[in-house]
Amino acid sequence: MVQKVIRIGTRDSELALWQAHTVEKKLNDLGYKTEIIAVKSTGDIILDKPLYELGITGIFTKTLDIAMINGEVDIAVHSMKDVPTALPKGIVQAAVLERANVLDILVHKGNPDFTNKPSTIATGSLRRQAQWFHKYPNHTVVDLRGNVNTRMQKLQDNNWDGAVFAAAGLERINLKPENYINLDWMIPAPAQGAMLVVAMENDNYTLDALSQLNHIETEICTYIERQFLRTLEGGCTAPIGALVRYNEDEDTLHFQGVLLSVDGKQKLEIDKTVAIEEWKKLGFFAAQEILNNGGAELMQTIKESLKK
Repeated sequence: MVQKVIRIGTRDSELALWQAHTVEKKLNDLGYKTEIIAVKSTGDIILDKPLYELGITGIFTKTLDIAMINGEVDIAVHSMKDVPTALPKGIVQAAVLERANVLDILVHKGNPDFTNKPSTIATGSLRRQAQWFHKYPNHTVVDLRGNVNTRMQKLQDNNWDGAVFAAAGLERINLKPENYINLDWMIPAPAQGAMLVVAMENDNYTLDALSQLNHIETEICTYIERQFLRTLEGGCTAPIGALVRYNEDEDTLHFQGVLLSVDGKQKLEIDKTVAIEEWKKLGFFAAQEILNNGGAELMQTIKESLKK
């Protein structure tokens, strides 16, 4: 069989390129030939509006989806939390790489004591904003957009007290500073810390190559978290967090999920441990529990508030 070159599509930010090169090395180590093709996404170009105002799910993935469908690239590498739960027709999940750090962290300017007084925190995420308001209702939260490097620079250039980042992103490109606090009380975005590789469903050669990179434990945990998100109909616009951890000793899954109002005043959460055999519907049933206990009304309120 003629060995084709697997063209890897990626955004052109430092973090996205790091992720693409990571997949490239893994494929090269298995004997596959690769080429990296970088493209700019709409999410990187439009920086003057919060993501939820743009009204597009998958704003960071759409450009690469089009490039794949047009046959310009064979695969795309994403931070899994940026990928919509419903993939475009013809595109399939081909590999989930082993998960890195799942936590959100607060990067501050050398003085973490500000959390007890009125302060200004930056984040472009509704989920982070809502959880921050829930814990610190007297704080101000400002919008923060751009790639990781841009956001770190904006933090230095403004008189904000701190900004929230995914730990994994900063660690991957060695940008994690000394001045940070682990936000272990904040439930991360579904699939945070995981990398997803997608391919065309009819490209058997590439799918076979990528199947060798798949990490089954991460695949199962992120599947449950994204099923929870999809059932709540979150897309990129509702403050929804979910985290599943696998306990190897007991063969159980620990699920934490949360849905908040945009202002953080309402918080619906679920925390349960189940046997591994129950994984296929865990996210769905957890979301149903939230919806039946006030979540349906809260989701409606969130949708209406974001239309204004």
